[in-house]
Amino acid sequence: MMTQLSKEDHQAMMADMRRFDEQMPCVGIFWYDPAEKCLFGVRKQELTPKMTEEAAEKGLPFINYPHLHRQVWAKEHFRAEAKQEETKFKGDYTQVPRGRVAWNVNKFIVLVGKWAKPVEEELGTLLEQEFSLPCFEFVYDYHWDLGHGWSGDMK
Repeated sequence: MMTQLSKEDHQAMMADMRRFDEQMPCVGIFWYDPAEKCLFGVRKQELTPKMTEEAAEKGLPFINYPHLHRQVWAKEHFRAEAKQEETKFKGDYTQVPRGRVAWNVNKFIVLVGKWAKPVEEELGTLLEQEFSLPCFEFVYDYHWDLGHGWSGDMK
């Protein structure tokens, strides 16, 4: 015998099924535009439970996105220049607020510089949405402060 769902039951079932289609939490990199209060240049990849289990088995508690800010910045700068497009990817990439989302010992962390302290709440909301983070911790490090980068990047 077949039964038919009521409209309300059908809508509730569809809402439950949509949850399965949501993006997994991600690791990645981003820049923050303080004037527009938005993220840009986001690069990310989903982090699955299997990835965390395999990393733990190998004794690797830190899972990171494989690209560096300077690489992405240069690529986007030259792409925009070649196409004669306006871009936010101009100047020194270390002079623009940036950060990295990573997985470290059973939690998500967001590596940022001191620039993030005054905008921590709004930045947190943007990161939760963009990277589908259930929860995370801000980790402050001078590497992410404005004007700092990898030692090979400095003059």
